[in-house]
Amino acid sequence: MMGALLSLSHVSKDFGGLRALDDVTVSLREGEVIGLIGPNGAGKTTLVNVITGVEKPSAGEIRFAGDRIDELRPDLVARRGVARTFQIVQPFPRMTVRENVAAAALFAGGAPSRADARAIADQQLAFSGLGREADKLASSLTLAGRKRLEFAKSLAAQPKLLLLDEVNAGLNAAEIDDALRLIAEIAASGITVLLIEHLMKVVSQSCRRLLVLHHGRLVADGETTAVMKDPRVVEAYLGQRYAERQRELAK
Repeated sequence: MMGALLSLSHVSKDFGGLRALDDVTVSLREGEVIGLIGPNGAGKTTLVNVITGVEKPSAGEIRFAGDRIDELRPDLVARRGVARTFQIVQPFPRMTVRENVAAAALFAGGAPSRADARAIADQQLAFSGLGREADKLASSLTLAGRKRLEFAKSLAAQPKLLLLDEVNAGLNAAEIDDALRLIAEIAASGITVLLIEHLMKVVSQSCRRLLVLHHGRLVADGETTAVMKDPRVVEAYLGQRYAERQRELAK
């Protein structure tokens, strides 16, 4: 295990009178697969947005590989080695599957030429299981196919850190198992992964470390099994009355 790859120090984000992130301080180490959970509206996607430059933090600083990135445009953050998928999958529908991935390789990954971008696209499509779909329009893919396309696009950017935002949403059990295998292979290749999830099966199988956001605050950070038993986490997901009952049963 090496040093911190990504560090957030006292990061907050306000939207008018709403504080979506509240004084978040956390570090991700190289080689980790980290889960990020929290109820709807907890600030998970906002956290991804400030890391990737889509939103600028209202306070605090973000460092990647030692350098500040919180003032950079999203394309420059991507060039540093930070890639993401999107919760709502929206490929370029009139472009082919290969062209979608090649665009990511060219503009986010810094591929030196279109030929190189196409070669990278073919490599990542084969890895993601979409090699046979390369010449089809992206609009023809099923939801599971579009999710795989998100994997291929993000990997074409040649990331050191990959932020996966609800990549399993809407998938059936078999498709989720396929996605879990992809995530494991991505992690085995040396890419650090932050996995934003609602499904505890996915988190428990994929992540040794778990972060929990609630009302924009980081309320838990630790080993996955221990965090999932934390009363604050139980309360955030299942409500105060359930948490109190669990504490009574534990006495």
